[in-house]
Amino acid sequence: QVQLVESGGGLVQPGGSLRLSCTASGRTASSHTMSWFRQVAGQEREFVAGITWNGGSTTYSDSVKGRFTISRQNARDKNTVYLQMNTLKPEDAAVYYCAADSNPFRIYTEMLQYELWGQGTRVTVSS
Repeated sequence: QVQLVESGGGLVQPGGSLRLSCTASGRTASSHTMSWFRQVAGQEREFVAGITWNGGSTTYSDSVKGRFTISRQNARDKNTVYLQMNTLKPEDAAVYYCAADSNPFRIYTEMLQYELWGQGTRVTVSS
């Protein structure tokens, strides 16, 4: 069973940077597509970025393209997915969730495609 644990959230000023991490433990973790979603209270959870099992393909939402970078490190029994967030804006503030999809080759932007979720990490962008 794959488990996801996010970390790295916090308070940052507009224009600043943060790096989120998601550690996926379990024997099959390295074969999952991994994505980041975010959610503001009262709004739907939205896709931010995704990466296929070997990092060969990535996808970004238009709102973060050019500012955020998703990457991953695969290791036996565990892999880590990163979301480097640069030039942060107040509208980037949200709870960020890591998600895993057992389809290793395709990145879905719909949250219903993902079987596993982390607990979320909060990002606050404010001066």
